[in-house]
Amino acid sequence: MSLSFCGNDVNNSYSVEKGVLNNGCFVDALNLVPHVFLLFITFPILFIGWGSQSSKVQIHHNTWLHFPGHNLRWILTFTLLFVHVCEIAEGIVSNTWMKSNHLHLFLPAFMGFIAATTSVVYYHNIETANFPKLLLALFIYWVLAFITKIIKLWKFAEVGLGVEHLRFCITALLVVLYGLLMAVEVNVIIVRKYVFFANPQRVKPPEDLQDLGVRFLQPFVNLLSKATYWWMNPLIIGAHKRPIELKKIGKLPIAMRSLTNYLRLKDAYEEQRQNAEDLEKSPSIWRAMYRAFGRPILLSSTFRYMADLLGFAGPLCISGIVERLENNTEVVRMNKVANTTRLDLLFFMSSTQLLQNTYVLAVLLFLALVLQRTFLQASYYVTIETGINLRGALLAMIYNKILRLSTSNMSMGEMTLGQINNLVAIETNQLMWFLFLCPNLWAMPVQIIMGVILLYYLLGFSALIGALVIVLLAPIQYLIATKLADTQKSTLDYSTDRLKKTTEILKGIKLLKLYAWENIFCDSVLETRGKELTSLRTFALYTSMSIFMNAAIPIAAVLATFVTHAYISQSRLSPAEAFASLALFHILVTPLFLLSTVVRFAVKALVSVQKLGEFLQSEEIGDDSWRNGDMPVSLESCKKHPGASPKTQRNRKQPLRYQMDNYEQPLRRQLRPTETEDVAVKVNNGYFTWGSNMSTLSDINIRIPTGQLTMIVGQVGCGKSSLLLAMLGEMQTHSGKVYWSNKNRYSVAYAAQKSWLLNATVEDNITFGSPFNKQRYKAVIDACSLQPDIDLLPFGDQTEIGERGINLSGGQRQRICVARALYQNTNIVFLDDPFSALDIHLSDHLMQEGILKFLQDDKRTVVLVTHKLQYLIHADWIIAMKDGSVLREGTLKDIQTHDVELYEHWKTLMNRQDQELEKDTEIESQTTLERKTLRRAFYSREAKNQIDDEDEEEEEEEDEDDNLSTTTSRRSKIPWKVCWCYLSSGGFLLVFLMVTSKLAKHSVMVAIDYWLAAWTSSAPNEQNSSFSLDHRSYVPVFVILCGAGIFLCLITSLSVEFLGLSAATNLHHNLLNKIIHAPLRFFDITPLGQILNRFSADTNIIDQHIPPTLESLTRSTLLCLSAIGIITFVTPVFVTALVPLAVAFYFIQKYFRVASKDLQDLDDSTQLPLLCHFSETAEGLTTIRAFRHEARFKQRMLELTDTNNTAYLFLSAANRWLEVRTDYLGAVIVLTAAVAAICSFYGLQSGLVGLGLTYALTVTNYLNWVVRNLADLEVQMAAVKKVNSFLTTESENYEGSIDVSQVPEDWPQHGEIKIQDLCVRYDPMLKPVLKHVNAFINPGQKVGICGRTGSGKSSLSLAFFNMVDVFEGKIIIDGIDICKLPLQTLRSRLSIILQDPVLFSGSIRFNLDPERTCSDDRLWEALEIAQLKNMVKTLPGGLDAVITEGGENFSVGQRQLFCLARAFVRKSSILIMDEATASIDMATENILQKVVMTAFADRTVVTIAHLVSSILEAEQVLVFSTGILVECDSAANLLAQEDSLFSILVRTHK
Repeated sequence: MSLSFCGNDVNNSYSVEKGVLNNGCFVDALNLVPHVFLLFITFPILFIGWGSQSSKVQIHHNTWLHFPGHNLRWILTFTLLFVHVCEIAEGIVSNTWMKSNHLHLFLPAFMGFIAATTSVVYYHNIETANFPKLLLALFIYWVLAFITKIIKLWKFAEVGLGVEHLRFCITALLVVLYGLLMAVEVNVIIVRKYVFFANPQRVKPPEDLQDLGVRFLQPFVNLLSKATYWWMNPLIIGAHKRPIELKKIGKLPIAMRSLTNYLRLKDAYEEQRQNAEDLEKSPSIWRAMYRAFGRPILLSSTFRYMADLLGFAGPLCISGIVERLENNTEVVRMNKVANTTRLDLLFFMSSTQLLQNTYVLAVLLFLALVLQRTFLQASYYVTIETGINLRGALLAMIYNKILRLSTSNMSMGEMTLGQINNLVAIETNQLMWFLFLCPNLWAMPVQIIMGVILLYYLLGFSALIGALVIVLLAPIQYLIATKLADTQKSTLDYSTDRLKKTTEILKGIKLLKLYAWENIFCDSVLETRGKELTSLRTFALYTSMSIFMNAAIPIAAVLATFVTHAYISQSRLSPAEAFASLALFHILVTPLFLLSTVVRFAVKALVSVQKLGEFLQSEEIGDDSWRNGDMPVSLESCKKHPGASPKTQRNRKQPLRYQMDNYEQPLRRQLRPTETEDVAVKVNNGYFTWGSNMSTLSDINIRIPTGQLTMIVGQVGCGKSSLLLAMLGEMQTHSGKVYWSNKNRYSVAYAAQKSWLLNATVEDNITFGSPFNKQRYKAVIDACSLQPDIDLLPFGDQTEIGERGINLSGGQRQRICVARALYQNTNIVFLDDPFSALDIHLSDHLMQEGILKFLQDDKRTVVLVTHKLQYLIHADWIIAMKDGSVLREGTLKDIQTHDVELYEHWKTLMNRQDQELEKDTEIESQTTLERKTLRRAFYSREAKNQIDDEDEEEEEEEDEDDNLSTTTSRRSKIPWKVCWCYLSSGGFLLVFLMVTSKLAKHSVMVAIDYWLAAWTSSAPNEQNSSFSLDHRSYVPVFVILCGAGIFLCLITSLSVEFLGLSAATNLHHNLLNKIIHAPLRFFDITPLGQILNRFSADTNIIDQHIPPTLESLTRSTLLCLSAIGIITFVTPVFVTALVPLAVAFYFIQKYFRVASKDLQDLDDSTQLPLLCHFSETAEGLTTIRAFRHEARFKQRMLELTDTNNTAYLFLSAANRWLEVRTDYLGAVIVLTAAVAAICSFYGLQSGLVGLGLTYALTVTNYLNWVVRNLADLEVQMAAVKKVNSFLTTESENYEGSIDVSQVPEDWPQHGEIKIQDLCVRYDPMLKPVLKHVNAFINPGQKVGICGRTGSGKSSLSLAFFNMVDVFEGKIIIDGIDICKLPLQTLRSRLSIILQDPVLFSGSIRFNLDPERTCSDDRLWEALEIAQLKNMVKTLPGGLDAVITEGGENFSVGQRQLFCLARAFVRKSSILIMDEATASIDMATENILQKVVMTAFADRTVVTIAHLVSSILEAEQVLVFSTGILVECDSAANLLAQEDSLFSILVRTHK
């Protein structure tokens, strides 16, 4: 057919005799004019603009501005494009009815489509360039287009065309759209005044976009980019080259920051409180949430409804296509020619006729899918953003409440730290998740009802049977879901218990190995793990049931429906109905499956809100006005008081070195007449309580003189600390007043009794938000003698300490807290028992340098609570407390004259303390010890770090050699090796079962649908009687197939879950065994936290997260593959389209996986600091409030929340990015499948077409799951990789070369030790620590070993137990070389007492004899020898009395004595004491020495001493220096030699 614009089937196509406008073809030509005009004008502008883009000032992100009516314009343009598509379709279909081609039917529409697209591109470019004058071109275009369309419509009306004709409707729609777009353009002119006005309006971009730090652009980009997340492309593709860091994701836009949302939520919450008639009733959090975040949820729900309705277009279009293909088209055409209308011999069709065309239906199906997916993702995004906003607001709300919580709440246990942590970590997340899912609550019922109605319309009554099956099985789903939640709880309890035991083992690993008890403790962990696994097994069972239900319900429903239909209905089931209803069942299952989850979350959310409500209503701290110094102390009361010492007149000039830079906050008080300043704080008739009705402090009348040192003394528990807190306003006041002199309340520094550190560097902990002043900082550090401790830390004072950093000892923590109080430039310093964890030297130094010199020189008011009465002589003012009231107040002289009894009592106590002081100076101080432990921890860790660093350097060098491409490919590779390792640890049988059952299941599923296709396509025979038979003969096979499908669903779901369980069991078992049997060196170089992480976080991932991900991944992958297989089978042409689609899919998943992993890491790593900050704040409430640092901490919390929210938002936006792209790919697959089927229909069964299309529809749902699960699995496999890295550690050689049977039962009988040419090292890589040592120890001899730190004393003790690498020489005990013995035998026959006493939680009996081999008498005897018998008898349960974790319920001395009893229970002829007296007091040490001399008289005792004085009685002394034995003789002989190393050691240590 030749082409011509007006067609050449009639001669007068081009004649204009009846008037130009009466020629329809000419009117259509006129419609071309505006489109051509626009293209001519805009193309040059666009090209010039794009060419010179670089010259344009680069404004932030190209998104900086929107003209008025921006969104409306995009929506109208999209609608316009859709109408143009309809117009083109109508034109092309009409053209097929003509004899020759009439281009004017569709060419103008096609040009209109191009022009509309150009208009929006053009507009976008003008908008980003902010050059509105160029919009005039668009304005002219809309006007012209509007006029030409009006003419066309008027002509149609003239001829008498009406609404029943499709072309008339389309033209009318276009008139409306062009009119609206014209109005939008006029509006821009009026608002921006860019033309026709004298002064155009100046505009600025929104505040967020002026800030280059904001990288989250979703709110600011145009509609197309919003819908497709186009703006994420640079981030996601860039992740491939270098990892995404926090810098890259920047900060949140203002509207999403937690402060903004907190204010919204708080206003809504407080508003209810003001409007409430009933003041008692607490405001409703639900209502507040609705007021603050209701609008976006409504918007999201709207999107959701639109998506759901569009979702039903799929099945209807499939039904239409299959039906059209079935009723052959030729027949149709003949019947329809009759009712067409001709105008100028042109063909006009009605709208139903257009929908008869299969190609039109295919395009419609494609558009519906794209729109549905776009709306769905938009709905998800809006709810997620709102959920994140809500979480930010709630966190801020909880934090503000924590800062105002009354202290009594915390201390009386009404509000525990655990509860607060739960609120932060669990309840807020529950609410956030509820918001994510809440649109489902009202969208799902509508979806279900619509689905059932459509099914009824297609299949009649039998559809209701199928729907009934689904509805009846839904409650079972809910039941399983609730059961799952319960099982998860019990699993959690067991795993907490297991972790506690594992932690204990790892902390006491040295002792366990020395006593050969590791297996006993290992068994106890395995026992708990057994319980945990039983719980996990139940969990796996329920999970697999849940998965099974999801897979089986649709099969059951389809089975019920079609079988019923076969027996009830008279008509045969057509392919169109069958496959449309199949697609509908697929749609219906999702909401029903999700409904149980949503209901569960709704229930959880109700509970969470209740908890939150209770928390927000809990008691707050008293009103603060009196603390603010609003009421100055009245003058008379301070004129003179008896104890005003003359010291007040001292020179007030501060020493220069302490002068802070004066620009700091004006805290330093201006000097005022001295009398007002005489009293800093005063309490009148104070009765204070901790929340109960009982007064803790009663009748308090005290004054704290300004600029002086006040001490508060009294017995333990008499209310000294409470008095400080009462003054700070932390207690509830029954009656009385606390007066602060002006200026003072805002400057209090406070060091609490229980030291409290932040997770920050040492320096940050000391400066605590004050400006850094080097001189002052140095002075404070010296006063608290922290310098030696800081020197030990790996990064000096920049080392992170606290939960995530390094754990310091009690004394070190306390000194840092005191340093913090000293460093603050405040008038008043409250110190609550700062000496409690310090030894005597440090206490003295702190008193002299810190308190008397540093603080008093500064003329600061100091209040000191202490037990050390020897410092009373320094006090200017003393307050003595007793039983919650003040016993005496005054100077020491006053008390001496007025209360002789008390003074005498103090004197006796002071003498006793002085004696302790003398004793203390002999012993190497506790501090030196603490420093020693710290040094050890670091020495070993440094060695490890060096090795690590070397590894890293090597890796880095390798990386540098590689070019970028290989590094990126390394990041995008899937860790197949680790996956294989995981699967193989699950057992090959289960892997085989899983793979075969999965394949079988999916084959059966395909078979079911294929059988359905064959059944429905089978042509009915002419005779009615055999029709029914023939028709029903398909039923039995269908039933069998469905049954098999359901059975296989069960098998697959069980096999995956139990494969996961089996892998988890084996991995944990191997890990525990490897670690417990690892050599001691491993624990020296591997940080405890790292090992624990393998047992906590990683084990949890392997236990609970990998199996469901694996299941989901295999299922969605197989579904997609089977769908593509079916489509290819039905229409082989589809393969050609498959190649580009596969390439696109490959790149999408490759980029997404890398980016998703990075964002996931960011989300995890930003969550921890946030949770830590909450728990830190709750612990240090009193300190934060005393310092008045609430605002700083709030600021920090907001920053941390926003950082975490940014990461989470980006992660969810990345998920949307992926889903939109895979969904569009899915839509393209559906389109190609449909077009291919229509093209090659001849010779196809219509049933097969239906089958192909139904499968194509499912692809869209599952493509994104393939990628998401792949990404998740990759992240989770990291846990397996970490666990595996530990499985390669070498174990100790437990076997030995001598058989146990060759060792005598009672070996060692005598305890004779021969050391021959012994060389020892910790690791083959390290230098030897003992070199060629030779010694001989007689049976029953008492031997002392000494030497300076690091000389190899302790290494020798470890060598006796074969704990270190003996690479030359040997130790022979009673004639047997110990290196040849099995380790278990050797270690179980010797005894050792370690320097740090280790006790395990359990009974006393368990601690003395875990093997349960001894009688009670023997245990009591051991306790008696250790002088513990009387103490143990008084405990409830005697030998079965409980020891808490780490033995915290006994003093250090008692713990050491228990260790002695433990050594005695094991009646071994050799006892080794490794610096055992280091951490105990004089009295305990004497007991120990006495016991060793008497109870162990006939045994060989080797004492390793750091204090030479403890081995002066020894029969033989070995003196070591740098790993060499330098002297060996009796103590007396060595002392006789003046120049012997031993004598030097004795002299220097005295």
